[in-house]
Amino acid sequence: MNTPVRGGRGSFMDLFREASLSNNSLLCLGLDPDPALMPITDVVSFNRAIVEATADLVCAYKPNLAFFEALGWDGLQVLRHTIEAIPKGIPVIGDAKRGDVGHTARAYARALFDVCGFDAVTVNPYLGFDSVEPFISRRDKGVFILCKTSNPGSQDFQALPAGPDARPLYELVAARAREWNTGGNVGLVVGATFPQELKTVRETCPEMLLLIPGIGAQGGDLAWAVREGLDQQGSGAIIAASRQVLYASQGPDFADKARKEALRLRNEINRHRKARFAGRQGR
Repeated sequence: MNTPVRGGRGSFMDLFREASLSNNSLLCLGLDPDPALMPITDVVSFNRAIVEATADLVCAYKPNLAFFEALGWDGLQVLRHTIEAIPKGIPVIGDAKRGDVGHTARAYARALFDVCGFDAVTVNPYLGFDSVEPFISRRDKGVFILCKTSNPGSQDFQALPAGPDARPLYELVAARAREWNTGGNVGLVVGATFPQELKTVRETCPEMLLLIPGIGAQGGDLAWAVREGLDQQGSGAIIAASRQVLYASQGPDFADKARKEALRLRNEINRHRKARFAGRQGR
């Protein structure tokens, strides 16, 4: 992967807005290829079939690097071919969750943005500002900072009281990310599995883009995620799903079933969007 896979296509935020409008969608499809669940053995063919079946239904794709790294040395080539299969008008979020000291973070940023060609990435803020600054400084790229993640163990640290006001740590992360968002390219990862925390983050950061995983297999409430995760313009959220779409069928009809499930999710999200704003207009 010595040359960029994608490039020169505009900023992440512009790509997201255009894809969301064109496809009438806030649905992001995670590409997490698990050979144990896939109905075919060729991972590239599987991913291409999924993308071809859903490209008109999503606002973004989100390859999770762990699943490609787990394929061994060939995994990076699989990732490259997967990214190449995604239409140029749809942004690609590298779910990497990177976070390290400044000079290492700069290398991560070059790898993810300049080599892999991701339009946005997820990053871990645990090491502080110098660990995320190399990503944030790329104003044309999106940076989603882990804030309140969807896994049960996120409570171990993210819910602990911190700071002079003893606010939960995730709230301090949200407030600090808002300060860092001087270029308008910073967003937050907040799981749908923690609905009250999602509501709090949206209130803290009313104009920031939220990446919301945790619906479907993890049990997050989609209606709540839409109601509390959207901004005042009815957007501002990317709602991610993966397993329930990718593995809707383990038979030869896997791509067709993936499309049907993605269509169902997109339409359900839009139904909740409409209901939310209809309810506010009636107040």
